[in-house]
Amino acid sequence: MKTTQQLHDLGQSLWLDNITRGLLTSGTLDRYISDFAVTGITSNPTIFDKAIKEAGSYDDAIRQKTVQGKSGEELFYELALEDLIRAADLFRPVHEATSGIDGWVSLEVSPLLANDTAGSIKSAVQLHARASRPNLFIKIPGTRKGVPAIEETIFAGVPVNVTLLFSREQYIAAAEAYMRAIERRIAAGLDPNVASVASLFVSRWDVAVKDKVSDGLRNRLGIAIAKSTYKAYRDLLASPRWRKLAGSGARPQRLLWASTGTKDAHAPATLYIEALAAPDTINTMPEKTLRAFAEHGRIRGVLPIDGGDAEDVLAEFTREGINDETLAADLQSEGTQSFNKSWNDLLACIASKSVLVKNKSDQAGRK
Repeated sequence: MKTTQQLHDLGQSLWLDNITRGLLTSGTLDRYISDFAVTGITSNPTIFDKAIKEAGSYDDAIRQKTVQGKSGEELFYELALEDLIRAADLFRPVHEATSGIDGWVSLEVSPLLANDTAGSIKSAVQLHARASRPNLFIKIPGTRKGVPAIEETIFAGVPVNVTLLFSREQYIAAAEAYMRAIERRIAAGLDPNVASVASLFVSRWDVAVKDKVSDGLRNRLGIAIAKSTYKAYRDLLASPRWRKLAGSGARPQRLLWASTGTKDAHAPATLYIEALAAPDTINTMPEKTLRAFAEHGRIRGVLPIDGGDAEDVLAEFTREGINDETLAADLQSEGTQSFNKSWNDLLACIASKSVLVKNKSDQAGRK
């Protein structure tokens, strides 16, 4: 049995952290589903920016939409929705077989809305309605302005993937926004069964401190943060507040490990996958990491629900001058800025391709 199937059987969902038109048309995603037990997919502005820049598979669609007078965000979201609707339909059998626990795809609101609560809510509701698929999450960042948008969007009945979480405290804020939304739905007589996941970014912690700590602490901070957050997750699921909501028909907001590709060339490619095996969670992996784990990964145990050695490891980082609370805020801010840059690059790429299409069309018209 492949290790990917073993991980799935343990209770952790394996999602692919990538989407391209080529993945869909070549049958590669179908193969990942059948061979590697992949049961979902995530996307973000950086993924789409790379996909549209590096492949010509979007050129015909850009040409057609440009001729129709579409541009900018409107054109991009049409491209993205075409891909994600197709992926959602591919995962629909899994979604139905698991009663909506698995089989999800994700689409992000514009990262430029990270500090715009009202704009995020409006965009999330509109995008979900346009997709018209029950297994599509709308991604909203768990920033200070994003948290109230998360609550209102879930209250409106839209499934949300909370992105750009970097710490236990940021996760708890997202989880409480989710629970408030469900409590309000119950009070209003609405269905409490609205799905959500909370995405904790892992590897970026280790990138941030790699030149600031001793060799013995390299590539250990992200895992310690994840263990600490996992304890908070398990504590929440055992709390009277959550048990009351579950008794009313609510489903847990599942914890998702994001940014699990190894960034250190000297570390195993499967580092974060092997370290973060845990039931009732999701690990969303880049293709390279997924293939590496399928080929030579091992399951070395599961995360302890009490956090294991997380607090001791975090104390070691504190002694070496790392303030994890400050760094979590910095990483969330940097992540937002990085997605902003990818978004602007993406729209510039689409605009450039649109101009080329228009010029070719004008030249053809003059002949």
